[in-house]
Amino acid sequence: MVLPDINLLQAAIVLAEELHFGRAADRLNMSQPTLSKQIFRLERSVALRLFEHNHQAAELTPAGQVFIAEAREVVFHAERAIVAARAVVDGPTEILNVGKSSYTDPFFVSLLMSIQLPLFPAMKIKLWSNYSNVLAQQLIAGTLDVALITGVPAKSKLSTMEVATNPYYVAMRTGDELAMYKEVHLNQMQSRLWVLLGPHINAYLYDRIQAVTSEKEIYPSDIYHFTSIEEASALVREHDGLGLLPRTAAWRIARDGITIRPLAEDRLRLVTSLAVRGDSKSRLVTEFVKAAGRKLSEAGQRGQSRLPLTG
Repeated sequence: MVLPDINLLQAAIVLAEELHFGRAADRLNMSQPTLSKQIFRLERSVALRLFEHNHQAAELTPAGQVFIAEAREVVFHAERAIVAARAVVDGPTEILNVGKSSYTDPFFVSLLMSIQLPLFPAMKIKLWSNYSNVLAQQLIAGTLDVALITGVPAKSKLSTMEVATNPYYVAMRTGDELAMYKEVHLNQMQSRLWVLLGPHINAYLYDRIQAVTSEKEIYPSDIYHFTSIEEASALVREHDGLGLLPRTAAWRIARDGITIRPLAEDRLRLVTSLAVRGDSKSRLVTEFVKAAGRKLSEAGQRGQSRLPLTG
């Protein structure tokens, strides 16, 4: 028995995922007629009908379903063999540069750090910390491979996977009149001193707060800016202020006379996403994002995926 060319197996796997010749051909960077010829060659070489298809659409036959499942294993082990051999020549370590902010939920950081990739058994994750808008720029510049970013608007050069959406939390003194409520509404913050993350840290989030509160005609008596949660804690205490903080930061200062409540405002929510550069061709990054998506799904945290998870 003559084994089929691995390139034909890869073509069949992609077609089985897309079930559409045009989309599969685009993923494989080939023309549709070329893909059709490759599928025909594969079916002829194994003497099996793997797909039922017309001009565009394709559907796996029962034999094709079994064949594709085994073909994935063949391609996986072939790739792993190449990676293992390269590690002997080039050195065993693949470095993945991952960015996070100091406000990133530790759960997500731990999840990413726990990922192990069979294709990259010697992968090492190097963590970098910065503000989310800086992390986004570092991804675009190529100095980071993957980053967890919060409160960054959509950028054409980034692909993102939403992993969590959380409200702001309002930090206040334990004796504050708002502490009696389970959540705080914006109108309850009228004419109070607000403690906000400085606009130079994340201009998008700062402007969003200003836009929503102005539309509702809700204004503070004054605004103090902070760059660290320690500053936020001190300002809330010293000025009897109301601090707007991400959840993780709020929980870190909810002690020693400070309590927190969620802000009940749907238009002011903090979206955390896993982001990569949109044109990344790195197999390491692709496999890492796939694994992250699976882990997030298992943990019940995964949002709508918009990342290109092709092989």
